[in-house]
Amino acid sequence: MVESRTAPPLSAPVTPCQDTCTLNGPAVPTPPAPTSWRIALPHTAAAVPVARALVRTALTEIESPAADSDTAELLTAELVANAVEHTAGSGPIELVVELLPSGCQVEVHDGDPAPPGDLTLPGPAEEPDPWQEHGRGLLLIRTLSSSCGHRPTASGKAVWFTLPAIPAQRTSPEQ
Repeated sequence: MVESRTAPPLSAPVTPCQDTCTLNGPAVPTPPAPTSWRIALPHTAAAVPVARALVRTALTEIESPAADSDTAELLTAELVANAVEHTAGSGPIELVVELLPSGCQVEVHDGDPAPPGDLTLPGPAEEPDPWQEHGRGLLLIRTLSSSCGHRPTASGKAVWFTLPAIPAQRTSPEQ
């Protein structure tokens, strides 16, 4: 089941604004709340195309250039495939896609607390073998994302990446 949510409430009481707020000076636009989707996926290879489709849908249905959809799909497929292949158990994995004004963040949650290799600094022994079918997922994530990492969660870990927003394209004046 797909669920949409907004950012959690702030701890201090805030008076909501409609489109702008005045703070002792000129009106300041209210930043849009991030939009996110969260879905439980089966701990099988069938989760990979479902995750790709969710990311594609999330990035195309919003009228915002949140990030490059092809890159987001590829990196999401790598995270989900790694969670399915390298974590024990049959419990579901969870995909979280969050669209932000600065781009998008994708997280995959699984029940294994062990870190997913070194996402930030590859070691010399981690060069992928050019003759092997596997072993390039973390390299792709490190190379193509603007940032990536992992963090512990109450039920295991979350592995994540972010992609920057696509800058608006300039349109040429009509002649």
